[in-house]
Amino acid sequence: MNVLVGYATAHGSTRGIAERLAARLSQAGLKAEARDMSTVDDADAYGAFVLGSAVHGQAWLVPAEDFVRANADILGPRPVWIFSVGMPGALRGPWKRLAPKEAPAIIERLPGDLPFRGHRLLSGVVTRKQLPRTGRLLFHLMGGRFGDYRDWAAIDAWAAGIAAELSRG
Repeated sequence: MNVLVGYATAHGSTRGIAERLAARLSQAGLKAEARDMSTVDDADAYGAFVLGSAVHGQAWLVPAEDFVRANADILGPRPVWIFSVGMPGALRGPWKRLAPKEAPAIIERLPGDLPFRGHRLLSGVVTRKQLPRTGRLLFHLMGGRFGDYRDWAAIDAWAAGIAAELSRG
């Protein structure tokens, strides 16, 4: 089965996660490839999808939303998993407790009625250069810490679960 691990990225950490997912799915015996969703010409060539986007303002990036809208008829009957990449791992204190509430807000804002088997809100990379001066100040005041917060073990475990489910048919 061909699996598209499609992504929309702002600074590259979502691409890194998608590439890791595709590699793990391939190691499990599936034919998987990571591709920027804006470059996918024929979604019908895939039997399953793992789609993810960086999150800005509790919403997926426009290229990811456009892909879902344009391919709703293809995605509907096929297995789909989704992931969103934000900064919950970079937050501390009371802000960290609010992070789990972001996932439902992201899902609610997805275009159409995308059926999916699972969603993961993952942490990405947050660097100073990604934020304007005011954003850096607010991030600091919220207790944010810059760094790479991708949890590779959790990502690998999720990929193993997806692979097992696809292998069972």
